[in-house]
Amino acid sequence: MRQLTAFVKKECVEVWRTRKLLILLVVFALFGIMNPAIAKLTPWMMEQFSDSFEGTGLMVTEVVVDAQTSWTQYYKNVPMALIVFLLMFSTIMAGEFQKGTLINMITKGLSRSKIVMAKTFVMIMLWTLSYWMCYGITYAYNEYFWDNSIAKHVVYAAFCIYMLGIWLLALMMLMSVLFTSPSAVAVGTGAVFFVSYMLSMIADIKDYLPTRLLDASGLLTGVGETGDYVYSLVAVTFLSMIQLVVAAVIFNKKNI
Repeated sequence: MRQLTAFVKKECVEVWRTRKLLILLVVFALFGIMNPAIAKLTPWMMEQFSDSFEGTGLMVTEVVVDAQTSWTQYYKNVPMALIVFLLMFSTIMAGEFQKGTLINMITKGLSRSKIVMAKTFVMIMLWTLSYWMCYGITYAYNEYFWDNSIAKHVVYAAFCIYMLGIWLLALMMLMSVLFTSPSAVAVGTGAVFFVSYMLSMIADIKDYLPTRLLDASGLLTGVGETGDYVYSLVAVTFLSMIQLVVAAVIFNKKNI
C-alpha cells in the first residue's frame, strides 16, 4: 500500500509539473461555460443574420432558448472534451517506456500491477474532477438563466457519459501497455470505440454496448427510460475491470 501511495503522489506531482491539471481545468471550464453561452447568444446571432437569410428567401422566426437548448450543446461538446483528455494522457505509459524511467522503480521492487493501478487511479481522479466541474458549471448557468426542471434525468444522463469516459480510460490503459507509441495508443482506443459504435447500430445488441450510453442525452427530452441504459452501465463497469486486469497481466510479462 505504501508503494502504491508513493507512486500515486509521484503521478500527481508529474501532472502538476507538466501543467496538465491546469490545462484540463481551463479546457473543461471553457466547455462548461460555452454551452449556456451559445444557447444565450443564439437569438442574437439569428437576429444578426436575419437580413442575409431574407435575401435567400428564408424567413427567420423568433428563436426561443431554454435550459434544454444549453443541455443539447453540452452533449455535443462533452465528447470533444473527452477526446482532449484522452489525447493528453495517451503518453501516460509511452512516455515512461521512451524515457526508461520505470526500469529503476521496478528493479527497486515496485510492483508492475501497482504502476498500472496508480496511473489509472490518477486518470480517473482527474477525469472525475474535470468532467463534473464542466457539468456543474453548465448546470449552475442553466439554473441561473432558465430552469433545469424542464429537462428530465439530468444527473443520470450525465452519469452515463461519465461512465463511458471511465471505460475509455481503462481501454486506453490497456492500449498503453500494448503499444509504446502514443499515436498507436490513440488509434487503438479510437478503433475499439468505432467498432463498438458501429455494432450499436444492431438493435439486438446495442443495449449491451458501451457506446449505447451516448444516446443518454435523449433522456432529457423524455426519449426512452433510465432502464434502457442499465445493461450498458453494467457492461462498461465489467469491461473496465477486465481491461485493467488484462493490462496488469500483460505489463507484468512485458519486457521494458
